[in-house]
Amino acid sequence: MLRAEASPEGLTLWLEGPWHAPTAAAAEAALAGVELSAARSMTLQVNVSGPLDLAAGSLLRAFEQRCVAAGLAVTWQPQRPAALLIVDRYSPAAGAVVRGEIDRPQIAASRLTRWCVAPADRLGRRLLHAFNGGREGLVLLGRVVSVLGRGLLQPQRLRGISVARHLYETGVQAIPIVALIAFLIAVIVAYIGAQQLRNFGGEIYVVDLVTLSVLRELGVLLTAIIVAGRSGSAFAAEIGAMKLNEEVDALEAMGLDPVEVLVLPRVLALVIALPLLTVIADFMGLAGGAVLSWSLVDIPFNQYLVRMDDSIASTTFWAGVVKAPVFACLIAVIGTLRGLQVRGSSRELGRLTTVAVVQGIFMIILVDALFAVLFLEIDF
Repeated sequence: MLRAEASPEGLTLWLEGPWHAPTAAAAEAALAGVELSAARSMTLQVNVSGPLDLAAGSLLRAFEQRCVAAGLAVTWQPQRPAALLIVDRYSPAAGAVVRGEIDRPQIAASRLTRWCVAPADRLGRRLLHAFNGGREGLVLLGRVVSVLGRGLLQPQRLRGISVARHLYETGVQAIPIVALIAFLIAVIVAYIGAQQLRNFGGEIYVVDLVTLSVLRELGVLLTAIIVAGRSGSAFAAEIGAMKLNEEVDALEAMGLDPVEVLVLPRVLALVIALPLLTVIADFMGLAGGAVLSWSLVDIPFNQYLVRMDDSIASTTFWAGVVKAPVFACLIAVIGTLRGLQVRGSSRELGRLTTVAVVQGIFMIILVDALFAVLFLEIDF
């Protein structure tokens, strides 16, 4: 296990045989018997059989510290074992093994790691994770398009009953909350606009403000955000629970495609439901603006309708509605993708459900900004 050889240059210890936890007691006794007083340097030749584990590493590190305390220069051949590096890293006295010669480089390296390497590593990992997530989303979207193409050739594969059920859950049941939020937001916009325009005698322009903001942006954007929080989370939770219960694996074992059975009906239902919910939100938003204009700035309903008709261009309504199917695809694909990624535990289910909602809302706002730039460029 331990063989010593003295020379004019110093003492050489040969580490042989197994060095692991079962032999730790014998190794500790052998190291304790090494006399260091007559030596000027210490060379440790590592020639062990099998892995050198952390128990042996702790003993060797303690012996190395003993050599350093005795004023010996310590050299490892062919190299210092990796187990000692791990012990160094997690020891309270990490970095204090060999004084003078390597202390300053170790301190400099730790500072470089803390202030430069570690942040760059975290940033790189997050960028790579985001890239992989975007690639997985595109792959799922491609599979949905492929399955939809097969379904158009064989309509029975579109699973109309499942689409109708999800249409009811994502569309019909969402009407009250969408209508209420759109009405209240339009009232708030009209109130703030009236307060500011009154200073310039332009209260009539409240109608233009409410009409354009609701039809072009607020109607579809609020509806999509509400649906992302409501239906996107439901998609992720439902499919994630099926993953935990191995129901998705059962579908694959029966020869069924989970994308065809679980993903496509939800995507189709949301693509149908979101434009219709947007129309309802537009109507309720205009109604909220009309009520506020009548009660606050005394604009009659008939005058409100005339002014609203004058302020609407031929593309105003469609500028909002055309975004709805795109937002629906984003919400459905992100929600179902996160559900299919659930592995292992209910904690992962909760985390990915939250991720589905956050990413869905983020992508909605990002794509809406891209639409705004596009419409500005093409004067739509």
